[in-house]
Amino acid sequence: MLDVDSLVTGYGKARAVNGVSLSVARGSVFAVIGPNGAGKTTLMRAICGDLPLWSGDILLDGESQKGLGSDERAMRGITLCPEGRRILSTLSVEENLRIGATPLARRQPRSQRKRTVSEGLERAYERFPVLRERRHALGGALSGGQQQMLAIARALMSAPKLLLVDEPSVGLAPILVSHTITKIKELKDKYGLTVLMAEQNFHQAIRIADRGYLIVHGEIVFGGGVGELERNPLVKNYYLGSTA
Repeated sequence: MLDVDSLVTGYGKARAVNGVSLSVARGSVFAVIGPNGAGKTTLMRAICGDLPLWSGDILLDGESQKGLGSDERAMRGITLCPEGRRILSTLSVEENLRIGATPLARRQPRSQRKRTVSEGLERAYERFPVLRERRHALGGALSGGQQQMLAIARALMSAPKLLLVDEPSVGLAPILVSHTITKIKELKDKYGLTVLMAEQNFHQAIRIADRGYLIVHGEIVFGGGVGELERNPLVKNYYLGSTA
């Protein structure tokens, strides 16, 4: 479904991602793991269109996304759930969700938009029952775990083909991290969603991933199945801190 080919990007004149290539199969969860500062977030922002490509290409279902901004890519099916959640704290849960539906609604005739948003809200509340209970609460009044659920649900309101999830464990207590990771796996298993997840928590990431990539200093240094990642000396050296 997703093919990233020799992607190069960065900030100012500094390269943060240097020649990354990867592929994500439909209906799977792929994890990009690596230490802080390795380039995970930069890669996710480049894929969703928040950062321009300096060179290389991004293809979704064989179609190049080069030159398209984040709004256009969202309309074509690539949506990012960002690190730090970034929900709108002064808006209600339901208002946050409605904003997430904007890319999908824009693809619909005006006569269908209200129904499209209503159906999206119902799907969100089915997948995340706690949000139905708190739909009138302000986003800033939610717990950290509830805010993460809202951030994921908001991203899903655009009915993406590919969901990018950036560092979902950041700022959460261990039990909430486990719940969040389990929910992402449920989205794949129950609803067939395709997910590319950047995550620094190695053990949580491999618990749900079908395959993974290790990124170090902006470059993919290894990719493979979960068992291969656990055994690979590069993972031990660069990510797990082992001297193996």
